[in-house]
Amino acid sequence: GAEGPTLMSYFSKNQIRALKPKITFSTLRDLQCPVLQSNDLQGKPEESCSTEELLEWLGAVLNQVSLDNKSSSFLSTYCCPEPNTVVEKAFLCTITGFIIPEKIIQLLEQLCCYFGDPKLAPWLTLTVHGFADSPVSWRESEHGFHKGGENLYNFVIFRNLDYWLQMAVGAHDDCPP
Repeated sequence: GAEGPTLMSYFSKNQIRALKPKITFSTLRDLQCPVLQSNDLQGKPEESCSTEELLEWLGAVLNQVSLDNKSSSFLSTYCCPEPNTVVEKAFLCTITGFIIPEKIIQLLEQLCCYFGDPKLAPWLTLTVHGFADSPVSWRESEHGFHKGGENLYNFVIFRNLDYWLQMAVGAHDDCPP
């Protein structure tokens, strides 16, 4: 319609350009990590943690919440689930931007290469967040923002290349197929 030429002139005047994703790296030292067994989703007392415990722990780590359960903390008294182990160094990479599925697959493949070094961790994770106020979600439904706008999935990949896929959506959204 009549809007076409107007929009095109606006965009050409304002030199719309592709934005590169922003990448940040950090090293977490002496990090308490849950003990996981790839074949045990529910976890077992004194042996391994469950998928739910892992996702909660991951949320705390990504939001830089302290894991030491201090009663003086006004923010959180969360502590790492049991059993856990202390990792001397954990590497955290955050990529922010519009990332196509092919790039996510490429990232997963590159991450699996880390298992070639026996000194590295027995498992790793890749979390993909949609924007909280994104208009779309999985399947054909609109994304319901409501309270939190949850819209994410998380891969947990193990040294033997078994993996878990965890998905979280808001209460009014369709679950993925």
